[in-house]
Amino acid sequence: MKQVNKKPGKQEPRWQTKISGGNFVDKFHAYRNLHAHALFSSLGRLVASRFSSAMTITVLAIAISLASGFYILVANLQQLAGNLEASNQISLFLKDEISEARANKFANTIRQNPDIQDVKVITKEQALAEFQTYSGFGDAVKALEKNPLPVVIQVLPKNSLKNELVLETLLDDFKRSTEVDFAQMDMQWVKRLQSIMDVARCGVTILSLLLGAGVLFITANTIRLELHNRRDEVVIAKLVGATNSFIHRPFLYGGFWIGFFSGVAAWFIVTTIMLILKQPIERLSGLYDDGFHVLFLGFTETLALLVISSVLGVVGSWIVLHFQLRQLKPE
Repeated sequence: MKQVNKKPGKQEPRWQTKISGGNFVDKFHAYRNLHAHALFSSLGRLVASRFSSAMTITVLAIAISLASGFYILVANLQQLAGNLEASNQISLFLKDEISEARANKFANTIRQNPDIQDVKVITKEQALAEFQTYSGFGDAVKALEKNPLPVVIQVLPKNSLKNELVLETLLDDFKRSTEVDFAQMDMQWVKRLQSIMDVARCGVTILSLLLGAGVLFITANTIRLELHNRRDEVVIAKLVGATNSFIHRPFLYGGFWIGFFSGVAAWFIVTTIMLILKQPIERLSGLYDDGFHVLFLGFTETLALLVISSVLGVVGSWIVLHFQLRQLKPE
């Protein structure tokens, strides 16, 4: 009899584990089904009121597309600035007595500087040939007995549009070099371009914050109206003991769908505008022999656009629900 009593005792923990495991799985499936029902029922309500939903989504899409459009505009300007950076060189006019061999040695020394991207040596003969070609005084130059042009070294600094202090330090160092007779660079042009890019980035940030706040409030007002229309349903749910999280769920998913579809519509608006502008811009770029190509929203930017718009929809819904449900009490 003692042996018979021991066997059930050994099996009891296994039986309890199976039951508890089953409870966890059942709770997980029930939780999943509730969220799936709220997700698709909120989508059904959105589809049922097509006109009002389309109006709300269109307004939000325009707001989001404005922020996204300015972002992609700044991205294209930064690409253009990167192309202009290649023309932002420091020209070093060497002294007349400096030979080509010494000029090449001096250029090799410059290349060892970590702040230098590229160095190009223009010999006297090359400088004279370019002057004859582009100046229009080719016949007058041929009459000269001696080549009056010096050896020129063109220096392209790294990140010349981002670090003005490094540029000024380099220019001062070159001016103090014994080989250099004159060093030239348009620092004013660099400062202006830096200021323009800083203003553009700051403007995009401010505009995005303002438009994001607008999306937040429009979504909140839409959910507030939906909550008002379903007031009786919410009151009955509270009377039968429904928790706030249970009541929140379909409205939060409604805000998610509104934000998500607004983000998708905004992506189509921005992409369509960029497609319309692509050919004229690239045609204009080709006239200046520039390899400029219009940038579109990439995969990462598109994903961020959809996530941010969806999160704004959910946050706007939560804010209005958090305050409205406190005031909505069953009588």
